[in-house]
Order: sequence, then C-alpha cells, then structure tokens
Amino acid sequence: MTTIIVQDNDPSILEVLSLALQIKGFTTISIDTCDEDLMLDMIDKERPHVVMMDIRLSDEDCINACKAIKQKYPHLPVIALSCNNNIHEQYDKHGFDGYISKPFDLDLLYSILRSHIQPAS
Repeated sequence: MTTIIVQDNDPSILEVLSLALQIKGFTTISIDTCDEDLMLDMIDKERPHVVMMDIRLSDEDCINACKAIKQKYPHLPVIALSCNNNIHEQYDKHGFDGYISKPFDLDLLYSILRSHIQPAS
C-alpha cells in the first residue's frame, strides 16, 4: 500500500485531496500544519512514500519543514502544493522535488505522484 502524507491549512482542500487519493487506492495521512517536529515524527511513524505540502512562498514554515525532511530523508519525495503563480520557478530552490499548482487537475495530480513513487521491488 502506498502511503502519502497530505498537508494543507485549508480543511476543505485537505479533505478533497485525501478523498481523491483514497479513491485511487492510496493510504493518506492528513495534517493541517507544517510544524517541522510533527512532520518528522509522522514520517518516522508512518514511513510514507511521498509527502505533499501546501506552501506559500511568503511563509517559511513549510519551506523549513521541507528542508528538515530532506535533511533526514533525502530520498523521500516532497511535493509542493501552491497557488503561487511562480511556483514552477521556485519549488526546487526550496528543496521540493516537484509541485502541483492550485487549482489542480486530478489526473495531473495522480500523474505527478506516480512519477515520484518507486515501484515495489
């Protein structure tokens, strides 16, 4: 089973994302904060295949959490969710492995996630 940690500050978006991923067979763990320690604890406990985080380039919380995750788990894909119009130019500068622009198309969401999930060996 493929596990994805989904973080978003907006409970409605978090619920829709989680349901959309569960429909496609993913196990989701939802979190509404970018607290660095909480994120690392969840990763330690749940061992996800991907982490998705809502980022605002003006807010450092999720950017710092991404850096902490990548430092401890360099091979764990961390995908930025963002409504910033320049996220395509900024995501990799902050350590994210990919991005999904909001509003997003579900087929694109699934495609991007699958491109970052390693097949089971």
